[in-house]
Amino acid sequence: MTGTSAAILGFAVMLLLMAMRMPIGLSLLFVGGAGYAWLGGWPIFLNYIKSTPYHDFSNYTLSVIPLFILMGALAEKSGLSTSLFRAASSLVGHRRGGLAMGLICACTAFGAICGSSVATTATFGRASLPEFERYRYDAGFATGVVAVGGTLGILIPPSVILVVYGISTEQNIAKLFMAAFIPGFLAAIFYCLVIALVVRRRPELGPALPRVPLDRRLRDVAAVWPAILVALVVLGGIYGGIFSPTEGAAVGVIAMLVVSVLVGGMRWAGLKAALLQTAETAGMIFLILLGADVFNAFLALSLLPVAAAEWIGNSGFTPYGVMALILLFYILLGAVMDELAMILLTLPIFFPIVQALDFGMPADDVAIWFGILVLIVVGIGLTAPPIGLNVFVVSAIARHVALTRIYRAVLPFIAADLLRLGLVMAFPALALATVRLLT
Repeated sequence: MTGTSAAILGFAVMLLLMAMRMPIGLSLLFVGGAGYAWLGGWPIFLNYIKSTPYHDFSNYTLSVIPLFILMGALAEKSGLSTSLFRAASSLVGHRRGGLAMGLICACTAFGAICGSSVATTATFGRASLPEFERYRYDAGFATGVVAVGGTLGILIPPSVILVVYGISTEQNIAKLFMAAFIPGFLAAIFYCLVIALVVRRRPELGPALPRVPLDRRLRDVAAVWPAILVALVVLGGIYGGIFSPTEGAAVGVIAMLVVSVLVGGMRWAGLKAALLQTAETAGMIFLILLGADVFNAFLALSLLPVAAAEWIGNSGFTPYGVMALILLFYILLGAVMDELAMILLTLPIFFPIVQALDFGMPADDVAIWFGILVLIVVGIGLTAPPIGLNVFVVSAIARHVALTRIYRAVLPFIAADLLRLGLVMAFPALALATVRLLT
């Protein structure tokens, strides 16, 4: 069996194990380890595996992942996420589809202090779905809005996906956060426009709420100042060069802890729950990182990345044509596979190819631009059928709503995401303008 054949077989076995509900990290670790031992021999594999976990997990930069997750968990357990939703709905809830737009605004603000799409989806699913039901929003439409709103957890910096991308490609994480600013807010704007268009056509999906009195509106808005302050401190410090993303995450955790105790009334039980939630999520991510590292070592031995690069180089496609094919592959793969694992597996293959193409930009700009494009397609994969992770998270909360209804509801938002992807691909300045302005 050739190396390429072994790699293709490895991919098939890995997807089969995932379909059988084996944890993603274990699937990658098992198949990657077996493939590495098959091609390189057991002694070489054992020598490799004895040092790889320490090398991966002792990486200082990786500490930013659990810190950002903890910051979001503290915000959730202290009730700040509920305050964000209440404030946003008070401002725009009296409009048709306003409660859904308020959810998008709240997810945007929460994304600036969280960095995780699953956490954002679960948090606002629990906070908003009872309100949607209370005001007679269509259940399918409401759950679809929650699913796409959750993607803003990674689209708005700080983002765990961008941290992983930056570490994997050795790019500046702070610059990646800057680059995600405009595309992230474009996503929020596009989602609100989709909601407006959908309820204009079918008003019964999102009825208007009674107008909130001005004094209550002001109280609701004033209640979110702690979350906004923490976001400004963290992102402002990172963008301003005061501290690194890792230092910013540590500052954010301390600030959020103080705010949670003094303003949110958090006690030991809430802190314990936040720490456990962070440990579970970070453990899952770190296992995927280890499994992907082993699987990528197996792919390197198989020479599949070299063969793919040669095929692309000899295909005769233009640089933008190659980029379009790569993004299409990401969209198709993201619909059936975990997004984090997908990125970790494919970057060793695609990133050198993208770096070798001539887009008329410096290599560092291309790397940052490609990172934002990857981030957008990851967001699409989180809601796209048949295995949109955010859809399954919402479905677990709203068990009475069929999956098919949620997927139908997210289709207009996916169309908006594809439009945004095309815009950022056609106009790299949408991603790079903020970087050039702030550096």
